[in-house]
Amino acid sequence: MTILRTPDLEAAVDAILARAGMRVACGTPLGLGKPVPLLNALYARVKAQAQLRLSIITALSLEVPRAASEIERRFLEPYARRAFAGVPELDYLRDLRAGGLPANVELSEFYFRPGAMLGVPAAQQSYISSNYTHVARDMHARGVNAVLVMVAERGGRYSLSCNPDLTLDVVRAMRAGARPCVVAGLVNRNLPFMLHDAEVGEDYFDVLVDAPRWEHPLFGVPNPAIDPVDHAIGIHAAALVKDGGTLQLGIGSLGDAVAHWLRLRHTDPGSFAAALKALDLDRHALVGREGGRGRFDEMLSWGLMTLYRAGVIRRRANGADGPVMQGAFFLGPGEFYRALHELPEAERRLIEMTSVSRVNDLYGEESLGRRQRRDARFINICMKATLFGAAVSDGIEDGRVVSGVGGQYNFVAMAHELEGARSILLLRASRESGGRAESNIVFNYGHETIPRHLRDVVVTQYGIADLRGRTDAEVAAALIAIADRRFQSGLAARAKAAGKLPRDWRVPEQALGNTEERLTASLAPLADSGLLPMFPLGTDFDADEQRLVPALLWLARNASGWRNRLALAGALIGARPRPEDASALARMGLAKPRGIREHVLRRVVALALSNG
Repeated sequence: MTILRTPDLEAAVDAILARAGMRVACGTPLGLGKPVPLLNALYARVKAQAQLRLSIITALSLEVPRAASEIERRFLEPYARRAFAGVPELDYLRDLRAGGLPANVELSEFYFRPGAMLGVPAAQQSYISSNYTHVARDMHARGVNAVLVMVAERGGRYSLSCNPDLTLDVVRAMRAGARPCVVAGLVNRNLPFMLHDAEVGEDYFDVLVDAPRWEHPLFGVPNPAIDPVDHAIGIHAAALVKDGGTLQLGIGSLGDAVAHWLRLRHTDPGSFAAALKALDLDRHALVGREGGRGRFDEMLSWGLMTLYRAGVIRRRANGADGPVMQGAFFLGPGEFYRALHELPEAERRLIEMTSVSRVNDLYGEESLGRRQRRDARFINICMKATLFGAAVSDGIEDGRVVSGVGGQYNFVAMAHELEGARSILLLRASRESGGRAESNIVFNYGHETIPRHLRDVVVTQYGIADLRGRTDAEVAAALIAIADRRFQSGLAARAKAAGKLPRDWRVPEQALGNTEERLTASLAPLADSGLLPMFPLGTDFDADEQRLVPALLWLARNASGWRNRLALAGALIGARPRPEDASALARMGLAKPRGIREHVLRRVVALALSNG
């Protein structure tokens, strides 16, 4: 069948319907690779014609951030207008949130932006729980007959760029079947042109939409703020990475913190040594045996890209001609996309973009995969850990999904299958909820992502628990030793009551110092030396916004729960703006407050600026 090249979205939709039929089961990439204008045109056509049916199967549908309060609105709206100018939004997502998806449209996702869909019953009901490596299989089983993807173009060649992950596997399976199907691409030359398996010919597509008016700016995900607790966890994890090994690193503030400290370990070993000493890691047995303290002689997120640019990641996977990094998809800040664009082709070839089945497991290429993944460290993030080593990463015990399992299970399992590999799960020891502190290390929980039989290494800001091959009593003791002091006795009591710890067991003396106050004191020399930056990997926030971020985070922590709100109200009585706060207050539209409400907001922000 001939390829339809067109600048017109409606003509492309006509061709998709002609090939797929009246029922379109549309697979489209997670995150950045969605061809939003084309998806919106297809969705609008189906929405307007009740006889058509559309099933969208995808993940991580990106949204411009929206405020939940007046203060958030004043901060976010000016930033969003600047950072997301020209970025189109998904119409189906807008209708989903408004409860207005039409009856002839079904949306199923296998991974949510963390927390974004907790209060959206329609999204919860249509969630597909599937390992990342199994999604292509599950899409095929659900009858996918159309794949829509945004692509890069260069000299008549095309690239799946940020999303070869499922596209390659889904298209292969779809075309191997007997059903009519269609592959449609929308060209956006703002996408970096990635090579290896991501590069495809024009004949890969049945429909290509190519017109300058559809080449919109890319959705950039801002780098998260990193606080001292994140830094402490990052220091612990960075000390467990072995020189000459392989690294997989999760995204988010904890992943960025690990990247920062790995970079510092390589570029400034003296400062890294000071960090190890501050947290009593300089003589830690596991660090000495399986990690490292010094520079890397050799070794796809923005964090990994910063490590490549710093010279940390250099070892080629397949010898002299192999890549140094391998990825199935990418998503990050605008600086990440610019850096990929600007790489000379010889360097870009060092980044292998390929299918998720090749990256996240040993399917089909086990011998090669084992050689590539020597001394691997799979570093991922979880929300909770049970006292016997299970991890909770994707959902809560009432069944609602926070995010999704993604590739975490595959990476944890692979760590047990590979010689010299370790799975390292990172979590904060406690969290604030409703103005009360809660432990993230719990006796048990009504949901788990990683089962206890795959327990390995767990890291909090208070230390490292090596759980592999340990007894249940040893595991419980090790996790209590890295828990927050406020919860250690309760955890120990429950373990003893269940017969999992000896009655005479006591919390180790050193672990009794697991308090926020002691951690703050330990990190103070590093903070004074400028080693705990809030945005170590860069930021799009301007100077005023960088001052406001910690202030607003402080405010969020201290406005939760009635006791906190009562204390906050009392503190407002004496709160007055300082001269140095003038610019930040002006950024919030509070330089010249009008009316009682704005005067109160001005005091609230001034108080936050003096404490954040």
